[in-house]
Parts: sequence; structure tokens; C-alpha cells
Amino acid sequence: MSKENKDFVKEVTSREDDYSQWYLDVILKTEMVDYAPVKGCMVIRPYGYNLWENMQARLDKRIKDTGHKNAYFPLFIPESLLQKEAEHVEGFAPEVAWVTQGGSEKLAEKLVVRPTSETIICSMYARWIQSWRDLPVLINQWCNVVRWEKTTRPFLRTSEFLWQEGHTAHRTEEEAQEETLKMLEVYRDFVENDLAIPVIRGRKTDREKFAGALKTYTIEALMGDGRALQAGTSHNLGQHFAKVFDITFLDQDDQLKYVWQASWGVSTRLIGAIIMVHGDDRGLKFPPVVAPVQVVIVPIMPKKAKEQVLDKAGELLDKHKDKFRLEIDERDYSPGWKFNEWEMRGVPLRLEIGPKDLEKGQVVLVRRDTGEKLFVKEEDLEDNLDTILEDIQKNMFQKALDFREENTSCCNDYQEFQNIIAEKKGLIKANWCGREDCEEKVKDQTKATIRCIPLEGEGKGEGNCICCGQEAREKVYFGRAY
Repeated sequence: MSKENKDFVKEVTSREDDYSQWYLDVILKTEMVDYAPVKGCMVIRPYGYNLWENMQARLDKRIKDTGHKNAYFPLFIPESLLQKEAEHVEGFAPEVAWVTQGGSEKLAEKLVVRPTSETIICSMYARWIQSWRDLPVLINQWCNVVRWEKTTRPFLRTSEFLWQEGHTAHRTEEEAQEETLKMLEVYRDFVENDLAIPVIRGRKTDREKFAGALKTYTIEALMGDGRALQAGTSHNLGQHFAKVFDITFLDQDDQLKYVWQASWGVSTRLIGAIIMVHGDDRGLKFPPVVAPVQVVIVPIMPKKAKEQVLDKAGELLDKHKDKFRLEIDERDYSPGWKFNEWEMRGVPLRLEIGPKDLEKGQVVLVRRDTGEKLFVKEEDLEDNLDTILEDIQKNMFQKALDFREENTSCCNDYQEFQNIIAEKKGLIKANWCGREDCEEKVKDQTKATIRCIPLEGEGKGEGNCICCGQEAREKVYFGRAY
């Protein structure tokens, strides 16, 4: 490796030396994000926002394919609406930002800057829903929310972030539960197949569920440092909010009834998940399905052949740009510097072309995930791009799945449990009695929380609780989390 390339790589801290610093180095150096003048907020730069747009478009299609429609609700929520639901208020109180003055006048009623939209959406549903014929209501919105976080990290936890939040109203409890699990599966499909991140589907404990929800379901992912991340949630709200906001309908039997509700959401936190699951010491590594740039064309341009090489690079771009997301790097840097730059930026595939390649009618393709170099005839390029990008996507998912399996332990002894959490990290599958005091004790002593009760094995705890030794009710996943 040349000195130039070594110096470039040194700009990113090794993950082993300091994982948190590695994360910050990577997102700042690759121009994904920058710090905003407001503490705890971030500026998503074009490269990072391009990734979000790709993710948003693919998830939005899935949401619409299930019959939901997009709408938009106000950013500001009157205090009186939030105060209507005590449990909801208590859950969000520490994170709420208030508006108390407009212009030079003090407001007659304080306004909450949206931390989530249940209250204002429910107030509107109470107006719109009159009859069973008005149901179901299937609405989603893409927006920003504000939660005044004490400790922040770009993408993972910021005072303002972007997300989508679905809010639905149904005639029966069964329909609301079906909706809740349906959207959880939409999230699983999106995160696993588009982001190449394996997840565990499960139910949150009562202690960890959403404030005001009957049940909360989650998809949990394991990051590269062994910590868990809640990647998306779907909530069965029951009739809780319906009763608070008087959302009633006249049913077919001429009885006035409360609707059953569900809500669900994912956020720009998923960008952080992509970075931490797939990134390495050389920087980002993006799954081709959502990568801002799928193929970067790097022309090798000695002075004598510069014009011919650039002409061919432009020709290749024009020929394949309708099918793939391509970019040409014509900047006046050495090829080695560009190779490192685009590796750090996580582009799945690099296409090199120089004078010798022109003579042979070929290009050189280099994979970001494996470093493999391939020589491909120009006429075979499109088929090869298709095949290789698809293989990169599958390989990235499999590598992440292997990592999760290697870092998931089964444990029946509490001392062993504590040792694993302290030294090995990762996820631990263990028995739990179902009592909240045991859940709290484990968290207080180890900082590990119950990430979820897996849907595939819900209610099938065998043996004794990892904490108290009493008969287990469920087998759950524990882990330290972001």
C-alpha cells in the first residue's frame, strides 16, 4: 500500500480501537452528515439524504401496496390534546419541546413540537369516523419529529429526526392485531431484503412497550459492536386512545362502538443501522439495493489517452444509467486516492477503465464487499452488473446473519450471563419468569434489557428464570442496546 493510501485510511479510527469514534469518523469523512448549530441536531448532507430517499421510496411503495395512503398532520400539538392521555404524556414528558411564544406574543396555550402524532391524529379521526362504512382508516405520514434527547449521536439518536408513522383505525380487535403484525412483517421484509440486515421479530415486554399501547412489536438487529438496535416498531393500541379521544362509530348492529387502532414507524435510525452492521475499518459498505451510487466509474487517465478514456467512460454511463445508479469520478486525483475514497464511501462496485482496457474491449470491476477483481467484456457488462450487485446484496446479508449467530449465546446461569454481557456482548437468549422486578434487576446490574420475546417461540419458556430461578414463562433475548 502506498503512503498516500495509508494516510487516507488513517483518517478513520479502527473499530477495535474505538467503535464510537470510528462511527463518527466515517459519517463525517464520507459527508453523510454534519453537526448543526443546534445542539443534538444534524444536517443530513446530500450523500446521506440520497440514501434516505432510496430507502423512503422503497418502503413507501410497500406501505402503499398494503392499501395505506399518505397524509400530513401539523408539527404543533396543543397542550390540551397531549394532556388528554396521561400515560402517553408521562412516557414523552422528559423529551417534549414546547413553544410558548409566537412572535412577540405569549401563547394562550402552549404547543408541543411533535414527538409523535397519536394525539393530533386521534383528534381528527374523532371527526372523520362516524360509521362502520368509514373503516378501516389506513393513513401514513412522512415527517420530522422532535424529542429533546440528553445524549445524541447522528442518525441513532438526535433531537430532531425523520421518520414515517402509520396510524390506522379498525372495526374489530382482530383487524387491529392483523394490521399490527402485517406492518411488522413489511418492516422485516424491507430491512432484511433491501438493507441486508437480519432481524428478530418479537414482542416488547410491558415495561418496554410504547406508552399507551396494548402491545408493542419490534424488529431487533445486532450492530457490529455487539449492541442491539430497535430497528422498527408496530403497536396494537387497542381502544385506549379511542376512548380518550372519543373515536366512535355506528356499527352494523346499530350500536355505538369505539374503534380499534394500530400505529407503526421506522426512522433515519435505520441509516445508522446500515453503517454499523455493514461498515468496516475502510469505511462504509452499502447494500446495492439502496446505495446512493451502485457503480462508480474511475477512469485511468494518462495524458496521452485521457480524452479517449473519458469518452468511453461517458459512453458507459449513458448506456447504463437508466438501469443502475452510476457516477464518473473525473477529479484530478490519483487512481489510488479515488479507489480509497469510494471504498470509504461504501459504493458496492467500482468500474475501472484505462487505455489497456480500451484495447481489449473490457472493463475491470472491483467488489467493495470482498475486494474481488473481475475482468469483463464490454458487451457483457450489463448482465455482469446485474449478477454481481445481486450477489453482493446476498453476501452482505449472509455475513451480517453469520455475525449475529456467532454473537448470540444461550445461557441458564446468571453469573455466566453477567460475564457474557460484560466481555462478549451480543445477544443472550435466556429464560424469564415474566416478572418486572427480575427484568429491572437484570437491567440495573448488567445494563442489559429484554430486547424482545421472539414471535417464533412466544410463550415457550422452559426451565428456570435466569434471574430469580423460579419457573420460566418465556424465553427472551437480552442485550445492551442503543
